Amino acid sequence: MLLGRIASEAARHPEDTERSLIFLGDYIDRGPSSRSVVERLLRDPLPGFATARLLGNHEEALLDFLDDRSDGLDWLSYGGLETLMSYGVSLKGYPDTPRRAAELRDVLAAAVPQAHLAFYRGCTLHHTVGDYVFVHAGVRPGISLEKQHPADLLWIRDEFLRARSPLPDKVVVHGHTICDLPQDLGHRINVDTGAFVSGRLTCLVLRGTRRQFMSTLGA
Repeated sequence: MLLGRIASEAARHPEDTERSLIFLGDYIDRGPSSRSVVERLLRDPLPGFATARLLGNHEEALLDFLDDRSDGLDWLSYGGLETLMSYGVSLKGYPDTPRRAAELRDVLAAAVPQAHLAFYRGCTLHHTVGDYVFVHAGVRPGISLEKQHPADLLWIRDEFLRARSPLPDKVVVHGHTICDLPQDLGHRINVDTGAFVSGRLTCLVLRGTRRQFMSTLGA
């Protein structure tokens, strides 16, 4: 487990004065264990570490459905079905009418524990530590962090990925766009190695000026 590797790495550095875990979102949809992942994150993932939990576009899609901002069809097409199953909700028919959408919404709302709903609603859009900005997907180039639109922080791809300096004087750490191996491009760092298909869950270890990748499949 990646958390175990992080704990072992931390144990080798007792001189550390601050320790933080920053999760970049997309805790649900990609596999049968969405509920279990949230349960793990609700507990203290690693004692002695401060923890920040960011919102991903998959959590946003779940909330949009529960809050009646969507009919759920798009969400179900990219993983929502797995999340329903993890909460014990069986899909008898796709919500292709307002009535069916309302029925499924009510069943899911009753199945999701209040602590989980509070978790989803409590996730933040970005987190800053020193020169590093952590977001789920990226940022809109040329716009200050305070003026970023939530949709960009959760969904942006090409404009951000092509930019040479999307957020001046900051290094953006993100996920959302899958890469075979983690990427450190100087101005941005991508740690999304597509664990749901590759089996490789990756994290970035920052200690002083050193950057190190750690994953469930090798270093």
